[in-house]
Amino acid sequence: MSKQEIGKVILRTVLGLTFFIHGVAKFQGGISNTAGYFDSLGIPGILAYAVASIELVGGIALILGIGTKIAASLLAIIMAGAIVTAKLPAGFLGNGQMAGYELDLALLAMSLFFVLADKAVLSLDNKLFTSNKN
Repeated sequence: MSKQEIGKVILRTVLGLTFFIHGVAKFQGGISNTAGYFDSLGIPGILAYAVASIELVGGIALILGIGTKIAASLLAIIMAGAIVTAKLPAGFLGNGQMAGYELDLALLAMSLFFVLADKAVLSLDNKLFTSNKN
């Protein structure tokens, strides 16, 4: 197994764990609070449920390496949306009152990597959806 394949697994697992924990935190912290925050930004609060669910399920999918491109695409859209709607005004490093968009940008870039990358050798995508025609 190559260093690149090991790197993909590490990156995919850390990215998946990060999104999973963010999804769990949204539900544990009271999803209605997140919905209220969305409303304050002019985004329908009901989308908070979709975002939290995608983070939760998408994080698990990334960790397992199943549906990686789909999960990474959805998570990239969420990160792009978070940057544009909530974080951009605070700047890259934040404004002292709220965090900037540096983490969101890093998560967006990592997600896009998996949208563009080939299947990892150590993934359920590879095990389930690769034919072994010899």
